[in-house]
Amino acid sequence: MSSTAPQFFKNPIRYLRWSAVAKPAYFYSVLIGCTGPVIMVIAPPIRKYFGDERRPPIPMTYPIPKGPRTRPEGFDD
Repeated sequence: MSSTAPQFFKNPIRYLRWSAVAKPAYFYSVLIGCTGPVIMVIAPPIRKYFGDERRPPIPMTYPIPKGPRTRPEGFDD
């Protein structure tokens, strides 16, 4: 950091303004990264309010039919 950069703990708002102008990629990536945990808490109730329910679990096995299995016919080549 250069000597013209404001100190964060002395004046945080001024530092955030400076970093948004001088180093926008770092500033906005940290800003977006900090919203992740907030969205994890806020999003599920909003989704439930709008009627989006949990998806049924993906089956891990193929269902085996009950009863005797019939042997396919007519495929002899």
